[in-house]
Amino acid sequence: MNVLIIEDEKALAHELEIFLVKNNYICEVCYTGATASEKIAVNLYDFILLDLGLPDYEGLDLLKEAKVSNPEAACIILTARAEVNDRVKGLDLGADDYLPKPFSLLELQSRMQAITRRKFGIAQNVIDLDGFLVNLTERTILYHVNPVNTITKKEFDLLAYLLLHKNRTLTRAQLSEHIWGSVINDDYDSNFIDAHIKNIRKKLSAFAPADWLETVRGLGYRIKTNA
Repeated sequence: MNVLIIEDEKALAHELEIFLVKNNYICEVCYTGATASEKIAVNLYDFILLDLGLPDYEGLDLLKEAKVSNPEAACIILTARAEVNDRVKGLDLGADDYLPKPFSLLELQSRMQAITRRKFGIAQNVIDLDGFLVNLTERTILYHVNPVNTITKKEFDLLAYLLLHKNRTLTRAQLSEHIWGSVINDDYDSNFIDAHIKNIRKKLSAFAPADWLETVRGLGYRIKTNA
């Protein structure tokens, strides 16, 4: 998923980026509030990790901007501020969670996963799609007990993102921005997404039809399921 890290401590920001990239997140890093404000205004993110103690910007003001420009983004406040009032203000403004520094990277990851499950109404990490068992944590796919080992990293990212938004049609532009972390240009070739979907279907069909992965003509793709 697409993450914006807003942190003026460059060593910590770099540590967060390395850890999250290793765990299959796409990251952008901002060291100043002004740069973050520009990015929030033009890009869409799944997570915003926000340090309140920025030298050039009030962190709570950035949180307000994010809730206007990125209403679907989950915001986690990362700050050395210990005052209860700061925590209350942040949560009242719509922050999803709060981690005081110093914090464990594993705890951050756990909280991000918990927010994702709540946000998308997923009670467990393993989803059954007509016999295909998709494990969002382990990033594996089984057909009953048989592993589907041919799915690439990006193909799994694409499938998982569609699954998080099950029964909702996602456009090619939405899929590209959230999976590849890029804003679509006017000359964007939508066949890039189509080719990935085609490959996923081909690899899954070696085990069983994946009729739940649907093309919505003229719009994009969706996973249709009653689960």
